[in-house]
Amino acid sequence: MPTRTFYQKLVDSHTVAMLDEQHVLLYADLHIMNEYTSPQAFSSLREQGRPVLRPRQQLAVVSHIIPTHPVGNAQRVIFDPPSALQASNLKRNCRGFGITLFDTTDDDQGIEHIIAPEHGWVRPGMVILCGDSHTTTYGALGALGFGVGTSEVEHILATQTLVYRLAQDMRIRVDGELPSGTSVKDLILMIIGRIGAQGARGYAVEFCGTTIAALSAEARMTLCNMAVEAGARAALIRPDATTFAYVRSHAANLDDAAFAQAMEDWRALHSDEGAHFDVEYVFHAAQVAPYVTWGTSPDQAIAVDALTPPSDEGATAQALAYMDLQAQQSLLGLPVDRVFIGSCTNGRIEDLRSAAAIIRGKHVAASVRAMVVPGSGAVRRQAEREGLAQIFIDAGFEWRQPGCSMCLAMNDDVLEPGERCASTTNRNFEGRQGRGGRTHLMSPAMAAAAALAGSIADVRTLHPGAGDSHA
Repeated sequence: MPTRTFYQKLVDSHTVAMLDEQHVLLYADLHIMNEYTSPQAFSSLREQGRPVLRPRQQLAVVSHIIPTHPVGNAQRVIFDPPSALQASNLKRNCRGFGITLFDTTDDDQGIEHIIAPEHGWVRPGMVILCGDSHTTTYGALGALGFGVGTSEVEHILATQTLVYRLAQDMRIRVDGELPSGTSVKDLILMIIGRIGAQGARGYAVEFCGTTIAALSAEARMTLCNMAVEAGARAALIRPDATTFAYVRSHAANLDDAAFAQAMEDWRALHSDEGAHFDVEYVFHAAQVAPYVTWGTSPDQAIAVDALTPPSDEGATAQALAYMDLQAQQSLLGLPVDRVFIGSCTNGRIEDLRSAAAIIRGKHVAASVRAMVVPGSGAVRRQAEREGLAQIFIDAGFEWRQPGCSMCLAMNDDVLEPGERCASTTNRNFEGRQGRGGRTHLMSPAMAAAAALAGSIADVRTLHPGAGDSHA
């Protein structure tokens, strides 16, 4: 039998039919929906009198449009009429078709890509679809996850399958120990900066190497989450002891016998020795520094102590102009108005621990409005139990309810025109966080440092070991 990559094994095991050389009918183990990608699909199903084929393999979450004001769960109200209608329609549709929903006032409500793994819905070897590009997150647990278009949701609901175009294979190896003061967020920003925003376009990316093996499960989620910012159609990491431990601790419905049997299958989920990859990259962790984006694309990123690139005609000049920066300018000391810690990229408990370690005993600069938005109700409760929430509150951060929040301008948490934000999110496009807003992507530790300084700062200068984290 020919050697196969991990990606090819996952596709082969879920192929219902070969359609042509480039397309297969792919079976989905899990389909996740949110409030804005599903209404048309449900309406069409009703018009045709079709049921949802496998409602127990569907999961729905209200996450993008929900306000994150620090009120009790029962008081969480969406005041924007169109957004409120989206949420109520999702609730009606899920009730009518028997689909699990994390609704607005649910104690475990949060961001879909944080809720699904922490409730044990994501396991190695699965194919997971969602109408959101950051579904690549699930590759951290050895699952093939990718985003689908709104027009495809109806087909998935009705058949539990998708007409899927095959990807090419890319492998990215990273070896060595991440330097003091850096994290996986810095690593992925460096990789995207090196290969470009389209560098992985059309590829399923497998991450490997000693650096990757040393990462926690949550850090791997950050890595796979942002692979899509290099154009990747999927991101994968071979399941190992770290994966198994995470899944075992979150999949409450797996008894010991079922888990042991599952692990036998999961151990075979890896690329064969000698498997062919169309493209390969090798990076060294020693090259990683705290990274910050200077422009309007995640690949427009530099080490915090480097200079912005020379301006020229084209994308560089346009990005610098939008960000109100100059060519060959240092970002160190650049004032920020807002700091946002959260999102499906960096809203997990390890991210909050990393930021709190920097904040502890200090205070946010008077010129900065800073907020922390946990990725889910479970993350919020754990942070409160560990005392992290109080650290943020004492330092002057707003401690808010879970949701997508300021990752994107679809809710109340938006930048005003001209405001500059140090953000732990995944995208820094023009207007992403609010019309005319300027976003600098960075790690939770770096965002915490910016909140204290009132400007972009190098977390390594705070004290030895500052910001050390695998998150």
